[in-house]
Amino acid sequence: MSWLQDLQHLFGVQDAKQLLLIGMVPVFGLVTIWEMFRFGRTPVYDVRDSLASVALGGSYLLVEAGFYALFVFSLGAWVYEHRLFTIPINGWTFAALFVLGDLCFYVNHRTCHRVRYFWCTHVVHHASEHMNFTTASRQSTLSAISGVWIFYLPLIWLGFDAMWVFFALSLNLAYQYFLHTQWVRRLPAPIEFIFNTPSHHRAHHGRNPRYIDRNYGGTFIVFDRLFGTFVPESEEEPPEYGIVRQVHSYNPVVLTLHEWIAMARDIARPGPLWQRLKHLWKPPEWERELRPAAEQRTEAAA
Repeated sequence: MSWLQDLQHLFGVQDAKQLLLIGMVPVFGLVTIWEMFRFGRTPVYDVRDSLASVALGGSYLLVEAGFYALFVFSLGAWVYEHRLFTIPINGWTFAALFVLGDLCFYVNHRTCHRVRYFWCTHVVHHASEHMNFTTASRQSTLSAISGVWIFYLPLIWLGFDAMWVFFALSLNLAYQYFLHTQWVRRLPAPIEFIFNTPSHHRAHHGRNPRYIDRNYGGTFIVFDRLFGTFVPESEEEPPEYGIVRQVHSYNPVVLTLHEWIAMARDIARPGPLWQRLKHLWKPPEWERELRPAAEQRTEAAA
């Protein structure tokens, strides 16, 4: 599979992940425009929300491309030098890498929901109250800097070349772009059983209690079924999109920083240092369990 190396030399890109994602931007743009015309004047799209999502997606790609080029790809090369095995890439090993990469994505995604430090980054993606293709591009500018890539280093240490690991991840992420839609309802049962689908991902984005912290899969939904985090989309209870405490802002800076600021305030509250530092790794709802009920009611009413 030397074609990937040839493309890298042609475009001067070291990180295969960015090569594919940037190359897919025209495709993402075309399907997004088509969906906009498909739904027309409906609540599916909000111009301000979509513009915020696109702005965040652009800054995410730029910052991540720079950070990967300056640091992550070099770290991946260093980890590969200390690998356990050397796994050559062919059709079978790449298929194995893709499945293992999706398992790493599941662990990454679940951690981003259950560890507040990582939630500060991932919350940007969930803050939209709309579900459409532009929501897929809504990513945190600080994503790469926060270290979410650490979940894929074990694959490099195992023996897969870093370039192929990040390329497999980019295929996974490109697939997920097309999950962010209300146009596709349900697919045939075998597909719904094995793969992550728009229906499964709509449930993941729901802030209804039954949907919170469910359906973490990237390309496949089988890991959610195995680990007990799967829930089907219900026609009786359609997902309400967004987060429990809505941001009510279209400012990309506010969307990027609001949860980091909230976490910093919680850490700065009076109390034992060790207790306050737990805000870094405890679940996002943990701080609400500690704070006085009256204070929470005041915040909810604001």
